Order: sequence, then structure tokens, then C-alpha cells
Amino acid sequence: MLREALPFLAVTPSLAYAAITLHCGRSFFANPAALPDHAPPVSILKPVRGVDGDSFENFSSFCRQDYPRYQIVFAVASHEDPVLPIIERLMQAYPETDIELVVDPGIHGANYKVCNLMHAYAKAKHPLLVVCDSDIRVGEGYLRQVCAPFADPEVGLVTSLYRSSQVRGTGCAIEALGFCCEMIPNVMAALKLEGLSFALGASMAVRREALERIGGFEALVDYLADDYQLGNMIHRAGYRLELSPYFVESVMRGDEKLSELLSRQLRWGRTMRVSRPGGYLASGITLPFPGAVLALLLSGGGAAGWLAAALLYLVRSVVSTIYSRQLVQDRLLPRWLWLLPLRDALSFGVWGLSLIGNRVRWRGDLFRLEKGGKIVAMGGASD
Repeated sequence: MLREALPFLAVTPSLAYAAITLHCGRSFFANPAALPDHAPPVSILKPVRGVDGDSFENFSSFCRQDYPRYQIVFAVASHEDPVLPIIERLMQAYPETDIELVVDPGIHGANYKVCNLMHAYAKAKHPLLVVCDSDIRVGEGYLRQVCAPFADPEVGLVTSLYRSSQVRGTGCAIEALGFCCEMIPNVMAALKLEGLSFALGASMAVRREALERIGGFEALVDYLADDYQLGNMIHRAGYRLELSPYFVESVMRGDEKLSELLSRQLRWGRTMRVSRPGGYLASGITLPFPGAVLALLLSGGGAAGWLAAALLYLVRSVVSTIYSRQLVQDRLLPRWLWLLPLRDALSFGVWGLSLIGNRVRWRGDLFRLEKGGKIVAMGGASD
């Protein structure tokens, strides 16, 4: 009896966690709070390096906002950056939009993105700031959604969930599944069980007063996870963080190599390990792939192990499809459902590797990750 039960015990943590994340997700999206009519002037800061997929259309989406007054500041580190002609074309296409371009090669710390943000901040005109990654695309109502919560003076930062609704091939689908089947369910569980104490870098709206209280962007310039640190520092400064139910779109390139995907996943994993060490270590218990493998091993490859693994992936598939179709609405599932075990295997591999390494590659540069989340540039060192 015990031998038959062991495989089912092995998958119990993953089954329980799937049920918890489904409950948390449904609770969050079921009754969205009514937004106040609050639209303060806002400066959008866009740190840019290189060209992403559909950069012009991504940037254009911020120029089509249904919002009374806003400014966009692009910050680039080099006059040779190939993104410059795209920004210049954007400025010509939207002459009525307040767009400013800053080109400044100044290095103030190891995080070059934050260096760009520091340069953009110097040109920001308004009391509310929005920071968005360069590969993000938004709808016309984006600013109204993320700025309205600042009607409450206790709110210091509003961050947004992100998804990829259009994928170009298997590699993109594997990464996009990580958003709707892992990242968003994990955020939903953390929000319900712990409250929000961090930010997601795809979209962060922050009150200038709150940013200055933590020391400005300078306080983030030596951290890899600048988004996590920004949210956490503002939370510890006594402000409330809000998670907007508005999804921004992460637009992926279609020509990315598998090695680039793995490198980015490993960077994210090691970033989370140093940012939330206890939670990241414990997350291994809830990963579905090792639970399925352990069930098979405990049964010696017998029927009970296969039944437990099948039960786990039946529940996993149902929960992931509900997230994809109803909550995230990215339309990835059920089309890409066959990739879910592969995505889970990748997640387990990345989780394991992230526990033992301290090097990360970011935009072609190599860094050493130190305790607490700070990084040190390693120059031309190799992996």
C-alpha cells in the first residue's frame, strides 16, 4: 500500500500549489477595483540599447496614449547605437508628442540600464515617472490604468503583469509559456500570501517623491534586479505597491537562438536566487517536472508512477489553460500545450543551475553576481 501511495505523495506539493495559484489568480482578476479619474502629468523613461523585435511599433504604442499630458524620454549610451535612426523616425512621425532623446555614455555603476535611467531622469519634467523595457508594447489606455492608483498618496509604485500573445516559433513559445504558466501564477500566489513587496521591470510607474526618498536611481545602479530592488526599497520606505491588472505585451524576436534563451532564463533564475533566496530555494518543491520524475522513480517505472505523473500533468494542463485563456488571455494554449513538459524540464534545469553559479550574461556583457544582488562587470571574461 505504501509503495503504491508514494508516487502520489511525490506529486502532492505540485498539485497543491497548482490549486493555490488558480484560486489566487481567480481572486485577483474576478473583481477589479474601479479606478479613480486621476491623470497627473507623467514622464515615460525608456532606457534603450540595440534594436528589439518591432522596435518602431513598440515605441509608437507609447505615442498613441489616451492621456492628457505626458513626455517620453529615450536614453541611449552610444551615438553608434542602431536604435537611434528608429527613435529619430519616431520623433518625425509623432511631432505632437513630447519626445526627448538623451545620448550619454556615462557609466555610474555595473547596471548599464540604470545608468541610462539616470540620464533620462535628468530630463524628466513631471512628478510621476513610468519605466518600461524597450521590448514592451501597450494599448492606448495604458497610462490611465497605471497612473490612476496614484490618487491615493500612500501608493508609491504601480507595476504591471506582462504577456506575449504572439509568438514566432517554438523557442518564443517556450519562453512565453513561462510567463502565463509560471511567472504570473507565482506572482498571484506571492501577492495573496505575502503582499506585494517587489516590482516587475516590464512596467513600473513610480512617484518621484518615493524614488527620491530611496536615493534615486543611483541606489539601484550596482544591482542586477533593479526592478525588484526598486519595488522593495519603496515598500520598505513605507509606501504601498499596487499590481495593475492591465497587461503589457512583451514582443519577442523570432530569430533568437536557444543558447540566448537559456542564458536569459539562467540570468533571471540567479537574479531571483539572490533577491529572494529563501523563497527561490523553496520554489523547487513546487516545480512539477521533478515531482513527476520522482513519482516514476519511486514506483520503479510502474503503473502507480505513471498514473501519478499523468494526474499531475492533467491538473497542470487544466490550470495552465485556464490561466492562458481566461486570466492572462494570451491565446497560447491549448495550441502550445505539448511544450509544457519541456518548459517544465527547462525550468527545473535552470533552477538547479541557478543555485550553483554566480555569473550572468546580460546584453553581451558578463557579470559576477554577489550576495545581496549586486553585480561586478567581468570585462572580457568567458563563461
